[in-house]
Amino acid sequence: MPIETLTIGEPFFGLRHVTDQAALHLTGRAIVVNVADRPIRIEAQTLAPLQSAIFANTALHDVDRALIIDRFDTHDDAALCAEVRKSWPSAFEVRGEERLRGVEHYMSPKVFVGNIGLTFYHSASVPLNVGLHKDHPFCPVPGFREVHTQIVGFGKMQQCRERDPATLYLEEPMAPGMTHRPMYDGQGNYPWHQYETTTPSIFMALEILPEGAEIPNLGGNDD
Repeated sequence: MPIETLTIGEPFFGLRHVTDQAALHLTGRAIVVNVADRPIRIEAQTLAPLQSAIFANTALHDVDRALIIDRFDTHDDAALCAEVRKSWPSAFEVRGEERLRGVEHYMSPKVFVGNIGLTFYHSASVPLNVGLHKDHPFCPVPGFREVHTQIVGFGKMQQCRERDPATLYLEEPMAPGMTHRPMYDGQGNYPWHQYETTTPSIFMALEILPEGAEIPNLGGNDD
């Protein structure tokens, strides 16, 4: 299916999974995430694999595979987040991880499109204190990849040498439309990492399963 509409962000955001498009015209503003292995061409520039940006009223060329999020900036952020908290359960309710207990962290339903799992998260408190982690036990096959795309508000992706925020060595600011750089190595090993809020915010987690991995129970997810 060349253009598939996904409903996990409704009624707040539109989300489309696009494949095999020589040219795709965008009307209005949208976040585009390139999830293919080759660049997307836009005007005289390119969007590299696992990069994202906001585009408006333009055409995308050579789209092997991409995610498009629209209606991300058509709301008042505070009012939107309040409505999201009424609709989405807490991540602790869904996942039951002790590090999420009492944390103001909410999640949409999760969907897989092929080998990519997608979930929206709303992080309500500043700071969030979601907890450092580096393992993804639902995917035991080496080569698991995960990145996050900022949708609303501002945050930061942090990497640490140990399970202690005092050992921070890399921090990437996250603004709407941005996907942080991949942090895994060639074997799919991760440093201790966490998402932290600058403002109440919403991001999308992309979990890319390697060949041979089974799609996990949809009640589980990592952020």
